[in-house]
Amino acid sequence: MTLSIEKKIVSENEKFISIPYERVCNCKETALNCLTGKEWLKSQIGLWEFNYEKRDIRDKNKHPATYPIALAKKCIEVFSHEGELIIDPFVGSGTTLVAARDIGRNAVGFDLNQSYIDLAEERLGQLNFLGTNQQFPICDDALNIDQYIKPNTVSLILTSPPYANLLNRKRKNKSMRSDDRKNEQYLKVEQYSQDPRDLGTKNYEEYGEMLKEIYSKLLTLLKPKAHCVINVPDFWWENQRITLHITVIEALRSIGYEFRNTIIWDRRNIVNNIGIFGYPSNYITMGTTFEYLLDFWRPE
Repeated sequence: MTLSIEKKIVSENEKFISIPYERVCNCKETALNCLTGKEWLKSQIGLWEFNYEKRDIRDKNKHPATYPIALAKKCIEVFSHEGELIIDPFVGSGTTLVAARDIGRNAVGFDLNQSYIDLAEERLGQLNFLGTNQQFPICDDALNIDQYIKPNTVSLILTSPPYANLLNRKRKNKSMRSDDRKNEQYLKVEQYSQDPRDLGTKNYEEYGEMLKEIYSKLLTLLKPKAHCVINVPDFWWENQRITLHITVIEALRSIGYEFRNTIIWDRRNIVNNIGIFGYPSNYITMGTTFEYLLDFWRPE
């Protein structure tokens, strides 16, 4: 089931959308998820690798930066139960919603860009659906999510937000081999939008302040000890490494989240034709080959 903002399910007497959020499995009350012991053990290794599938969006003309459905599924499986509620405050192409439908979770995603909401609805509409769970993409500012979702109902916040102003510049493709650099993306600005509310228009100082404002509201929606997972990389800007993952950690800690785990998304299997970057005088680890999955929770 999909939902655009003008069609959101709100009764005249209710402030919030009507969506289930309680688990429907038979797991122990204290269990974090529905995983078996063997699956839990495999998930404890802090280096995760994923492949894209046919349903993933890889066309950068549709969306410039997507993570695999498999990544979203893994996070949802580790940090929630069947039937519980997942929120993605920067839903983009809708990958989190697709993964939630695949494995029986309810989910709501938000984005400023109506074209991305339309894409998310299109993707959900292509899926066979026999379950009772619901997935809603809504076009609105992440600052307004608390107007839709009841406090203490969310079991997981999962997202890959805009990476500050990383995309808001002409693409040079420096990490690619020289003969591959001048592809169709060369010198393009692939930014999501130039809306001043867009995190992708901010430098990393402004970015941290906006994260505080957004995530302080989201904190009240989480159940106690429910998790929040943020996918983010570091990047280079004017020959300096911008430690965006530290900005995210400091911002969320300052407003009451507890930082729990660092997981590395090993992207080497999906990165092709890597060039020599910085050789021979400036050693730089190739940021395209890994990203962070930062895991927080709401303390009791």
